[in-house]
Amino acid sequence: MSKTSFVYVTYIRSTPEKVFEAITRPEIARRYWGHENVSEWTPGAAWEHVRADEQRTVQVVGKVVEVQPPARLVITWASPSQAADPASYSRVSFDIAPYEDMVRLTVTHDELEAGSGMAKGIQQGWPIVLSSLKSLLETGQGIDVFAKPKAG
Repeated sequence: MSKTSFVYVTYIRSTPEKVFEAITRPEIARRYWGHENVSEWTPGAAWEHVRADEQRTVQVVGKVVEVQPPARLVITWASPSQAADPASYSRVSFDIAPYEDMVRLTVTHDELEAGSGMAKGIQQGWPIVLSSLKSLLETGQGIDVFAKPKAG
């Protein structure tokens, strides 16, 4: 089974502290992601990616690997239906660096099974989620991450 990775870099007019908070605080994440990232945010702690609606469906699970506020966060990532299989986990690293009067956010999602549904899904998901994060921090309003392309 071959592995693949996905890297996305964006620049945000914000501070490292605000970007880190936006990723780790459920009440902020729900505003740009439509989900809450719920954890104690300590190495080894569990984390859940919970849909911010009445059903509160857990859509992704994992563990916190590394936490260095406000510069770095590393988590594992798996579908809840595959949580018992260690081989099903991928890894997401958020690297947050000051860049003049803004922040450079690099999201690296690696250890993905090449060609898997998860690998395909995150290639669609990360760009819109991170665009929404940028929009929220710069304008106060996220974008609709559940929007679909208009028919041509």
